[in-house]
Amino acid sequence: MRIASPPFSAEIDIIDAFAEGPFRGNPAAVTLLEVQPAESWLQQVAMEMNLSETAFLWKQEDGSYRLRWFTPAVEVDLCGHATLASAHYLWDRGLEDPQTVLQFHTRSGLLKAERTEDGRIVLDFPLKPIRPLSLEEHGLAEQIGKILGGVLPAAAATDGDDLILEFSTQETVLSLSPDYALLGALPYRGLLATSRSSEERYDFASRCFFPSLGINEDPVTGSAHCSLLPYWHGKLGQERMTAIQCSPRTGVLHLEKTGDRIRIAGEAVTMLQGRLTHAPA
Repeated sequence: MRIASPPFSAEIDIIDAFAEGPFRGNPAAVTLLEVQPAESWLQQVAMEMNLSETAFLWKQEDGSYRLRWFTPAVEVDLCGHATLASAHYLWDRGLEDPQTVLQFHTRSGLLKAERTEDGRIVLDFPLKPIRPLSLEEHGLAEQIGKILGGVLPAAAATDGDDLILEFSTQETVLSLSPDYALLGALPYRGLLATSRSSEERYDFASRCFFPSLGINEDPVTGSAHCSLLPYWHGKLGQERMTAIQCSPRTGVLHLEKTGDRIRIAGEAVTMLQGRLTHAPA
């Protein structure tokens, strides 16, 4: 007689990360799994969630976690908002003590998260080295002009993966309306558009575009600030800064440079709790 296997069930939450309240910041889906299924199943779940990232966690014998992130199209090497959401998930569901410093093993090495007394979550991430870039010398000026409808930056740089474009005002950054098809054809993963902030509360502002990853505009991109902080540190000389990512949802990030690492702090709000019910094939 065949014994039916128990029904599959895994809790999954949607959490707004880098959000000072509900319906703000960047939503990420987070689930904790007991086994590691095929990558195709993980990608299908991320497609089903259709958020900029879905985070998958597995607890390790030493109490740390394996963490992987998927957009609806691909797996990515580093994601800030879904890591912050993962930490929030573990504490919010009572799976870890709020005093515990969480450790995540990822494609980008060991990442850590801790909770402050005022409720913020602080991530410990690697900084990315950047270098100035001449759009003219690299034959990109004309392409950028077409992508941005004739708007040209005041300066450019790259971290090797993304193109960083600095504009003269935050209003210019807000007004950008890129041609995503043309942007996706650039030899870069994405475009980080940035400027000094026009608001006294913030040191700089940004918007981030990743059509090559299936994300035209990412609401709040923690990992982009691993490049944006050293970019603005080189201009302002500040170790600590507060940044706003001024997508329609907006998000606030509190940043601190510590050697070759960055501390990224923000808040999170659980918006939805549910269950995955279809087992990996």
